[in-house]
Amino acid sequence: MTGPAGGATAPGLDPDIARRLKRDPAGLVAAVVQQHDTGEVLMLGWMDDEALHRTLTEGRVTFWSRSRQEYWRKGDTSGHVQRVHSVHLDCDGDALLVRVDQTGAACHTGTRTCFDDRDLHAEQAV
Repeated sequence: MTGPAGGATAPGLDPDIARRLKRDPAGLVAAVVQQHDTGEVLMLGWMDDEALHRTLTEGRVTFWSRSRQEYWRKGDTSGHVQRVHSVHLDCDGDALLVRVDQTGAACHTGTRTCFDDRDLHAEQAV
């Protein structure tokens, strides 16, 4: 498989899970990644059926890179691995919550989380 299939089911993804997914026009579902024991929100990535299948079966988080148009498994080049603790689908089927044990930085900038120091409400109050 070479990338998002515009809603087509990956051969290995459980059909019951695939039926519950509500994908965007590119065949993707948002995946919010959270540290399983602290609740810290680490990052947001995108998954198609194949990336979700790999995540569920390999125990490591795999995303679809919209910019590079390829799959990437978090930590393969950086060493900042995300080991899957659990995966939950929201009530609408259009977002995933992936609870992980994060090793090192989750953000591509080298910080622990992609959501540090960017409080928009605090910026507006200044």
